[in-house]
Amino acid sequence: MEFRCRLGTPSGEIIEGVYVAQSEVALRRELEDKGLHVLALRARGSLGGVSFGRRRHRIARHEFLVFNQELATLLKAGMPLVQSLDILRVRLSNPVFKSVLDDVYEKVRAGTALSDAFTSHGDLFPSVYTASLMAGERSGNLDAVLRRYVSYSKVIDTVRSKTISALIYPVILILLALVLVGIIVIKVVPTFSDFYGSFGAQLPLSTRIIVAVSDFVRSQVLLIGLGLGGAAVFFYSWIRQPGQKARFDRFVLRIPGIGTSMHKFATSQLARTLATLLGGGIPLVNALDIASRSTGNRYLGQELEVVAQRVREGQGFASTLLERRTVPDVAIKMIEVGESTGALQEMLNSLADFFDEEIETEVGRFVTLIEPALLVVMGVVIASIVLALYMPLFQLTSVLGGR
Repeated sequence: MEFRCRLGTPSGEIIEGVYVAQSEVALRRELEDKGLHVLALRARGSLGGVSFGRRRHRIARHEFLVFNQELATLLKAGMPLVQSLDILRVRLSNPVFKSVLDDVYEKVRAGTALSDAFTSHGDLFPSVYTASLMAGERSGNLDAVLRRYVSYSKVIDTVRSKTISALIYPVILILLALVLVGIIVIKVVPTFSDFYGSFGAQLPLSTRIIVAVSDFVRSQVLLIGLGLGGAAVFFYSWIRQPGQKARFDRFVLRIPGIGTSMHKFATSQLARTLATLLGGGIPLVNALDIASRSTGNRYLGQELEVVAQRVREGQGFASTLLERRTVPDVAIKMIEVGESTGALQEMLNSLADFFDEEIETEVGRFVTLIEPALLVVMGVVIASIVLALYMPLFQLTSVLGGR
């Protein structure tokens, strides 16, 4: 059988290739005897085992975290890994997750490492998770690594949920304003237009503009809908092309105001991911390679790939970040201190906490300012439309006198 492998050398280099062996277990043993670290191994041409046909389904983050918490508890209590997986897979109600865990259980029982069993299901699980499992297996402290991953995920989810919750109210205000303006333009304006048309007089400029906009929207509503749908499809297809996601993420980081906060959030996520991997015993070069594929911002991910290559060649981590301008200056200074004192993991955690607090403050300040601003804008827009509609009534006497 042919297997596609992703391997780590003792020097920290990542290599990929196709190898022939009688079984996955035999190939793994052969590669480990040569001093190579197996990062990923799957049969060539396979589609991830039982996950075939279900790859697009996702596993709820909460359910996944609960599983890892329970697995860590069972392992800490002295329960063997195979028996722990057997207990947990029976209790799952999610059919996708259960089928995946059934496959993981069978592979682990056959001698496959837990990290490789999860890696065989492709992008269904984050690479930082499978890397953490690999580190826990090597150190013999799998339960501690699982608890560290759960804590890492909870912190990131908390920051993300706080940010989303703070932005819900402004988004609701904007949607309400659009719905209200749409109702006025499509339903109310035509009524006033018919009423004023019976007088046959010249209407004020503002009223004519509102009526013209209403007529255009009503007559071209299908074309407008198709245009918006086409734009959405074009953007979706464009961003899925190789390299376009990174260009879009770079554009987002350069938006005044919003880009700064997005850069801080991506840096915080990156720092916490690296700290988690380093805490699990993974070398810095490998941690950088994994983190580059785990970060949500693909532009920063590409930059981190370059940084990982430079570090692999012997350059310092902080100096390479400074050269590439990958993260904010304050982050580079804190990483430099951590690198020089040998406390890089602790400094990365402090850096993530620092940016998380800044993001929470900036989002709170933004919401405090945007809510009254949106209310004022909504009031001005709606008042302007209503005023434009009723203005001819104020001139009704002159309109009637001109008949």
